[in-house]
Amino acid sequence: MRGQDSPRRHLRRPEWVAVAACVVIFVATTAIGQVVTQKVPQLEGPTPAMETGAAAMLPKWVVDDQRKMRAYPDQPPIIPHSIEGYELSVNANRCLSCHKREFTQDSGAPMISVTHYMTRDGQMIADVSPRRYFCTACHVPQADTQPLVHSTFKDMSELGFKPAGSE
Repeated sequence: MRGQDSPRRHLRRPEWVAVAACVVIFVATTAIGQVVTQKVPQLEGPTPAMETGAAAMLPKWVVDDQRKMRAYPDQPPIIPHSIEGYELSVNANRCLSCHKREFTQDSGAPMISVTHYMTRDGQMIADVSPRRYFCTACHVPQADTQPLVHSTFKDMSELGFKPAGSE
């Protein structure tokens, strides 16, 4: 037969139909996507025009060295002193020069929690765990600012609950 050994192969009719259908679907969805504009609901109302104004003043840090009450159980304590200029990198951690177990007696600073000397599996180690090395990942200085969102949070003691055995 003629052309049987021909290196040129042609797509058969069902294959051409499938390719043509894919092209038509692609073009149609692209065209519809450009014509139809879908509006995303605004959460804050209309977007204000870009305008320049004075920047807000930076808040003052609370640096009275007084320990603050924690707002919830297991909250990391806040830092009650300035940490401006503290080096906190892979090579150095200035926080540990006062808060590490062996330095607290001379510095008078509270010792970091024993949980900072545990591995992820709960195994005690001699030095601070690498996952607890970067203090400012959890501990932050406190700024003297107004809350961004009004809170109606009430502590258990404000709700009238008494600790067990207090009666």
